[in-house]
Amino acid sequence: MEEKTALGTIKVIDLADEKGLYCTKLLADLGAHVIKVESPSEGDSARRAGPFPGDIPHPEKSGLILYLNTSKYGI
Repeated sequence: MEEKTALGTIKVIDLADEKGLYCTKLLADLGAHVIKVESPSEGDSARRAGPFPGDIPHPEKSGLILYLNTSKYGI
């Protein structure tokens, strides 16, 4: 059963760089099924942007990537 959201029937493939991540976050927040695709070798460039907890860089702990990829599926 589909959720009753503004974009619940829409599917989006997210290939965006840092400049487009916020746009796809908004689509996901409105209910679209957003699938984030990252390069297997490098990942998204936003993973290298802070802030980081304790100022210790780590690709899985970037505050920017965690914020901008909420509500998305990732591969």
